[in-house]
Amino acid sequence: MGERTALVAGNWKMNGLGASLAELRALKDHLAQSPVPEAEIMVCPPATLLAQARYMLSGSTVILGAQDCHPLPSGAHTGDLSAEMLADAGGSAVIVGPSERRTDHGENDALVQAKATAALRAGLTAIICIGETGRERGDGATLEIVRRQLQGSLPQEARATNTVIAYEPVWAIGSGLTPTPADVAEVHGFIRGALSRSLGEAEARDLRILYGGSVKPANASELLLVPDVDGALVGGASLKASDLYAILSVYAGRRAG
Repeated sequence: MGERTALVAGNWKMNGLGASLAELRALKDHLAQSPVPEAEIMVCPPATLLAQARYMLSGSTVILGAQDCHPLPSGAHTGDLSAEMLADAGGSAVIVGPSERRTDHGENDALVQAKATAALRAGLTAIICIGETGRERGDGATLEIVRRQLQGSLPQEARATNTVIAYEPVWAIGSGLTPTPADVAEVHGFIRGALSRSLGEAEARDLRILYGGSVKPANASELLLVPDVDGALVGGASLKASDLYAILSVYAGRRAG
């Protein structure tokens, strides 16, 4: 991976109540007993738990991330949260453009780009999600969809230090289906090439590209050691500390970078 340090990020999505913070304590304990310095780990709980999670994770190596943000820093937008609010609550990163937002809320590339720009404005790392549906894959349009979404969602200010790309094949999320390692290598290599053309070779070489789509302890080593895969965006498996730690442990003993 050159000089890139792997990142395993857990996206809790719309899951988690106060009692769920016990999983963060368990994760913190796992890492205290058996650190994995070769990779970074992040947890993105719902916004209702950010402040408590910040306290729970104090003193640990776990990075606290958030889910979604509004493009504007403030205003009359009932129920929305700005990137500045997420940063104030303790978040260091925010996920934008995941398949559920694109599908359930009709978010297009322009809106995802605006949210990513807002994240960078607030000093957060933007984790930008892209990926094709099953129908698009069946039509042979995977690379075209990925190219279009990447081009439309990436802010001008994106750099390797403030942006992460997550490839989420929509058809694999929650389905138990996963692409083959060769399929993943093809898409990630394509993304790397597209980043090189838009950001320059140096930035593209250093920018991390995560794989997200039914990543579990059972398939993590097969998927995460594929060329140009710099970690994982983990959904359901991130709700259990033992599963998330098991995925992270794929990198144990492997030289960072």
